[in-house]
Amino acid sequence: MSSDLRIDHRKGLLLTFAGGLLLSFDVPLLRLAASDAWTLTFVRGIMVFAAVLAYWGWRRMRGRGAPALIPGWAGFTVALIYGVSNFMFMAAVHLTTTANLVFILAFMSMFAALLSFVFLGERIALSTGLAMAAALSGVALIVGDGVGRGGLWGDLLAVGVAFGMAAALTLTRWSGRDMSLTPGPGHLFSSFLALFFAAPVMLEPAQWGWLGINGFFVVPLALGMLALGPRYISAPEVSMFFLLETVLAPIWVWLILDEHPSRMSLVGGTIVIAAIALHSLWQLTRLRERKQAARAAG
Repeated sequence: MSSDLRIDHRKGLLLTFAGGLLLSFDVPLLRLAASDAWTLTFVRGIMVFAAVLAYWGWRRMRGRGAPALIPGWAGFTVALIYGVSNFMFMAAVHLTTTANLVFILAFMSMFAALLSFVFLGERIALSTGLAMAAALSGVALIVGDGVGRGGLWGDLLAVGVAFGMAAALTLTRWSGRDMSLTPGPGHLFSSFLALFFAAPVMLEPAQWGWLGINGFFVVPLALGMLALGPRYISAPEVSMFFLLETVLAPIWVWLILDEHPSRMSLVGGTIVIAAIALHSLWQLTRLRERKQAARAAG
């Protein structure tokens, strides 16, 4: 590997690590804001859209070829999916535990593989199929535990979020368009859904502070760095850093708010994380082997 490639690879690893680490603070900050789902959805959505819009305007003023906020009808559809998914996510934050939420969201990559197979004709490898089956069993344990603990609706909403995000990723891949800024309009759409039920005037200064940190900085920066990652490193490597939220978010909530995940949630979450992490490592190993073989053949 040349010096330039090593620098790019190191840059990609640092970007995606920082993005995944930042994203792990999303749910804890929402918990600290401690308001109803409608108000949090409305305020956070406006903040995220404002941050994305400011970045888009800065790119255009600097003449750096900023991508469209909504690239065509595919972008409009993806924005709608992001909006509905964000709305469900904010409701799930209040209706289930942090551990259940992030463990179930980790199943997103498996949903994406299934949708790519159905709609894009991309073959599901045996390793992917086995990982999907294992991860699904972990999700089933978590959701089943939610039935007995009163968190069923929150768990089901989390499944809906994972499916919606996977659908958005699949449509993005099909369109071939740059959708890196589309989550901004999507968050604005979720704000419209919550508009008539939100009560931002009831928020205390401390709540505005937590939401400002989350909406103006944490979410936009995290998503931006994770979106830049594939320019420098492979998709399997990027997907590994998405697991940082799955692992760390329950720890932050446990330390800050003393919310203890149930034993069954930990068991199911461990299965989901292990299945996806092992699958990502396997993909990464295969990718490196193919690159080495191509260099040897060349």
